Amino acid sequence: MQWETWLVYLVTSIGLSASPGPNGLLALTHGALYGWRKALFTIAGGAVGFVLVIALSLFGIGALVQSSLVWLTVLKWVGGLYLVWLGIQVWRSPPLQLDIAASTVTRSGFSMFRQGALSAATNPKALLFFSAFLPHFIDPQRSLLLQFAIMASTFVATEIITEYLLASAAQKVRRWLTRVGRGFNRACGAIFIAIGAALPLRA
Repeated sequence: MQWETWLVYLVTSIGLSASPGPNGLLALTHGALYGWRKALFTIAGGAVGFVLVIALSLFGIGALVQSSLVWLTVLKWVGGLYLVWLGIQVWRSPPLQLDIAASTVTRSGFSMFRQGALSAATNPKALLFFSAFLPHFIDPQRSLLLQFAIMASTFVATEIITEYLLASAAQKVRRWLTRVGRGFNRACGAIFIAIGAALPLRA
């Protein structure tokens, strides 16, 4: 992957990690309930789940692209349209509501890890999303395994940092999300729309 392409991918990954999603919400919830240290198990599980989803998406796309480069162009445009549609859905979604009730239940680290992993790996929207997102950065002339290592490690690193920040500042972030409400969703939706419109136009 070229340096310029990786920078675009990194910036895009940061924007996507900052957008609302089930794993971010789970890290925020567990941070508020059990503290940021315990929420690290949840974050680690989510990272493993995302690696699995990225692998399924990337190698499935890679096999298709190897049969015909025309499919790469098709996937880029279909993926761009899907990201625009996703952005519209996020824009129109109601404000995030996070109901934190007092909890006296003790959670094991393994159960939190498992919940984080399952939240990422079993979400069909995640597979659809990465299938739409990754084709814009695939170079069919280069090693798919190396590109997987770069893409997975980059996205997972941004996701871990984002979820850690959410978990460690859970109380303040929760109040902030409640205050900004729909405006936050619209900002995130605009990010998806911009990404979906711009990426297919890249050479």
